[in-house]
Amino acid sequence: MIEIQPVPSVDVALNVPGSKSLTQRALIAASLASGESRLYGPLVSEDTEYSSRALAQLGVSIDQSEPGCWIIEGNGGLVSSSDGTIYLGNNGTATRFLTSVAALGHSPCVIDGDERMHERPIGPLLTALRGWGVDIRSLRGTDCPPLQVNGRGLTGGKTILPEGKSSQYLSSLLLVAPYAKQPAHLEVQGEVLSKPYVRMTLSVMADFGIIAECSHDLKSFSIPQGVYRGREYRIEGDASNASYFWAAAAIAGGRVTVTNVPVLSLQGDIGLVPLLARMGCEVTQAGQGITVERKSDLEGITVDMGDMPDVVPTLAVVAAFAQGRTEITNIAHLRIKECDRLHAVVTELRRMGARIEEQEAAMIIHGDGGSSLRGAEIETYRDHRMAMSFAVAGLKIPGVRIAGEDCVAKSFPDFWDRFALLA
Repeated sequence: MIEIQPVPSVDVALNVPGSKSLTQRALIAASLASGESRLYGPLVSEDTEYSSRALAQLGVSIDQSEPGCWIIEGNGGLVSSSDGTIYLGNNGTATRFLTSVAALGHSPCVIDGDERMHERPIGPLLTALRGWGVDIRSLRGTDCPPLQVNGRGLTGGKTILPEGKSSQYLSSLLLVAPYAKQPAHLEVQGEVLSKPYVRMTLSVMADFGIIAECSHDLKSFSIPQGVYRGREYRIEGDASNASYFWAAAAIAGGRVTVTNVPVLSLQGDIGLVPLLARMGCEVTQAGQGITVERKSDLEGITVDMGDMPDVVPTLAVVAAFAQGRTEITNIAHLRIKECDRLHAVVTELRRMGARIEEQEAAMIIHGDGGSSLRGAEIETYRDHRMAMSFAVAGLKIPGVRIAGEDCVAKSFPDFWDRFALLA
């Protein structure tokens, strides 16, 4: 357990590790590419280690010996037989992505994870893969991992993804679609959530040489046959992880510059920055980074966060220090994250004394400038984003203690070292 020490204000410039979302997408594209790729600035974390090990099991050579650079010798889409079960912990992105990659092979494969992963749905992805001729099933009949994939490649043609509740289903299908036996077409039923992550996937595919056609609403895709081309690829800083430092400026007062997340980021979570501006912060560009400085008392806002679920905990904690009502809507998909993140945020903010309402797809925070908040022991539910977002509250409120703080290794192994720079 770690106890956070309050600070009078903050004034710091720092960088954050590479984007987890970009690292995992670029890693898949480079692994399926023809030729060598070099990924500069990748995130080194528990999640990306799971992804790398899994791809190595499928025959990809990944050299991580050079600091700040991974050298990947792509297999050109020729996926080898796996050596035993592919275990991915609670890495939802990798589980969904590697399920489709394994389908490109020509041998049986089991995709598995930890107890929480056994509760995280993947049924829509299985349905869509079956539409491309994949023999795949949930071993427990729950539409969750563990999964049996009897690889024999993708037939291509048209398939339907029955819902877009997790953009990871869609991204998983897109990344492998160029390797189908005929041109692939994909239709999505229902609302597509987290659209920036889909656009990020399309951007990474294009950077590696495959340009997919899509409808404006991201519900219809045509993907040409082809092979990704190996290349050098630089990964920008992680906007989700930067959010905690920008939130520190909003809550504690002062200013924070994150030096390696650009204004024109591929990451949807950059959208938190204008929300902080709406609440009372000043935002400026600083070189290749962004500075957030609180200029007035924070005010509550109403916002649809369907496109940036990973920074909902960050905004919710900031909202507890604002004056007035903050309503965060369209976030039902938080319930299938590393934990039921919607319920967890509500529970822990209540533990700190906040007035907050939980709805099926929304939360409403009744802020009073933080005057009712008190120190508490925060349960993280083994969720890295819970630990990091609630740590920021401790910069203002004495007695905030984070239990299970090591869970940050999932996406930000040296978070506590960098967080100490705020003191």
